[in-house]
Amino acid sequence: MAAQRVLVALYDGVQSLDVTGPVEVFAGAALARPGSYTIHTGSIGGLAVRTSSGLRLLPDVDLTGEGPPDLLIVPGGAGTRASDPRLVDWLRAGAPGARRVASVCTGAFLLAEAGLLDGRRATTHWRHTRTLARRFPLVTVDTEPIFVRDGEVWTSAGVTAGIDLALAVVEEDHGRDVALEIARHLVMFVRRPGGQRQFSAQLEAQVASRDPLREIQRHIAEHPSGDLTVDALARLANLSPRQFSRAFAAEVGTPPGRYVDRVRLETARRHLEEGAFVEEAARACGYGTSEAMRRAFVRTLGVTPTDYKERFSCR
Repeated sequence: MAAQRVLVALYDGVQSLDVTGPVEVFAGAALARPGSYTIHTGSIGGLAVRTSSGLRLLPDVDLTGEGPPDLLIVPGGAGTRASDPRLVDWLRAGAPGARRVASVCTGAFLLAEAGLLDGRRATTHWRHTRTLARRFPLVTVDTEPIFVRDGEVWTSAGVTAGIDLALAVVEEDHGRDVALEIARHLVMFVRRPGGQRQFSAQLEAQVASRDPLREIQRHIAEHPSGDLTVDALARLANLSPRQFSRAFAAEVGTPPGRYVDRVRLETARRHLEEGAFVEEAARACGYGTSEAMRRAFVRTLGVTPTDYKERFSCR
């Protein structure tokens, strides 16, 4: 199979991590599966660009001379606040020819300006979802997910969520094993203290291939304060506790109890980031007492819930 061509659009004020995150994923996939992807960057006129952090990037190609790629990635950054009309015109004319189009963070604003998100679901950085919805009423903005796929148009949330999107594309193209190999490498240094629902337990683990077990994963995420014992989850899956534990560990890559612990911890983190009191978060996430949640935080994160809230709360 011919290598898929990935083209990343650059412009002045682009966020460097929005560029390098997905590029690293596809570069890793190309190493794991030689010949799977070729990766190019391009700008209008092929001119060098300055990122929002001051880093200078030299594109590979002039966008105006390029044919449709297999995957067009539009990163976000401060440059989207006063977008280059030439870039928007190029997206409007050329992006529909790409097999897949994806944005990272506020790159969604460029896609929306080009009319590529009209009538579609999309997301962006949690700080900018309201602005996106207000400026582009034809776009259905979903504030919760790490990324949204609507047909062959993908949009992702803030900055490092572009890595999650790229991993999902790799998984679709080459299977879970390749995507997980890359994710396990990247998770060594990726940190996500943001305010959106970013369940890294579901990234470090696998998504079950069978519907009943995927439903169990969804149930755990949606009911962290419920009865999530092995016996209760096994009943929901219509399996014996032994069968359920064995099947869940085989498909998800971690025992159900450990998976529940991770989801509860990450849900508690989100509650604290959004301003909840420690006691409220403990009850909402199934810990029962704030002391039980404190032990889980210290054991896993090395900080107390109170310290975590002071550092990362958005309120």
